[in-house]
Amino acid sequence: MALRALIVDDNARFLDVARSSLSREFEVVGTAMSSAEALQQTEAHRPNVVLVDIGLGEESGFDLAGRLAKRFPDLNLRIVMISTRSEEDYVELIDASPAIGFLSKSFLSGAAVRALVCRPATS
Repeated sequence: MALRALIVDDNARFLDVARSSLSREFEVVGTAMSSAEALQQTEAHRPNVVLVDIGLGEESGFDLAGRLAKRFPDLNLRIVMISTRSEEDYVELIDASPAIGFLSKSFLSGAAVRALVCRPATS
């Protein structure tokens, strides 16, 4: 699967580093620093994976994940929640969200994203 990614985070420095790192393994079609930008970028570029920071400043990454899933159900879109905090801090919220999983920003890489996004579905 050719991955086309959008990265959503409120930290410009992180966006630059993540874009540079992930661009080695797949196409980063855009970055966004807010929910509004993320929705616009998704509409414009039709990514098939969106990495969403859980804490988007005053906004909630979980709210954005829900809006993305509702607004773009026809896309082959996979939402991955990211954070500097531990997955254990958010496990119930992640499970209740439309996200396919979580990646720590410390371990964010093209291989990690691909492993999460391309894993077989469990029943």
